[in-house]
Amino acid sequence: MKLKELELSAEDRAKLLEIVEKGSDWRVRHRAQTLLYFADGWRAKAIAAQQNLNLDTVYDRRKHWLLESFASLADKHRSGAPLKLNVIHRDLIKTWAKEEALTAPDILAKLKEECEVTVCANTLTQALKKMRFVWKRTRHSLKKTG
Repeated sequence: MKLKELELSAEDRAKLLEIVEKGSDWRVRHRAQTLLYFADGWRAKAIAAQQNLNLDTVYDRRKHWLLESFASLADKHRSGAPLKLNVIHRDLIKTWAKEEALTAPDILAKLKEECEVTVCANTLTQALKKMRFVWKRTRHSLKKTG
């Protein structure tokens, strides 16, 4: 089934062209290009082949454009688990780690004692890695003792 050609105003076409040429997000540029192909009279199968997309994705982009216009181009908020450590907790962890060399269990104990927050050691290490902290295992002295 051939869909009716997508009719764009001159202003909308100009905005979509600008997004395709100068947009900072590749996903938004890709979605805008799909709409321009529809406006030029391309069939959905040809667009899917040209952009290496699933046919349903192409139809969804057209449907969302008709419902939401330019709001359909940007990514929507995605759900997920809430953060276990908020900004205040991360700031505390950062100051503790800078002040003295603490192990992860020490920081976890301090966090539980002062903030009453219990998290896994992996959560803490991931937070420290995001803060660009680097730590290494302490080794025995390499000097000969005798």
